[in-house]
Amino acid sequence: MPTPETVERFIARVEQNAHTEAIEEFYTPDATMQENQQPPRRGRDKLVEGEAKVMARAKSVTSTCVRPVFISGDKVVIRWIFNFVWADGSAMRMEELAYQRWEGERIAEETFFYDPAQRAPVPAQ
Repeated sequence: MPTPETVERFIARVEQNAHTEAIEEFYTPDATMQENQQPPRRGRDKLVEGEAKVMARAKSVTSTCVRPVFISGDKVVIRWIFNFVWADGSAMRMEELAYQRWEGERIAEETFFYDPAQRAPVPAQ
């Protein structure tokens, strides 16, 4: 079960847009991530690699935690808003809920729930 301080440190890392670093620092070696009901991706190294690919496509990212954060035992729910500006100048705003299961002070499983229609970028103006 994570301490509230650990969850706050995790949130701070993501809000600093240190997404790959947050995975390296706060996920178990065999952690999984799942988008909606898609098959989960497994393994911290694979998760870091995938996140790095997304971040490399972005010119800028703003990551915001929308409070409150819910912590109940080893379960944590965080509402996020991400604003991306892609290299081609198009933009995307994505709001999601992250449902996490922690093992001690690290995330073992994470499922993201969001409307997939948000993934369509808005053309550059």
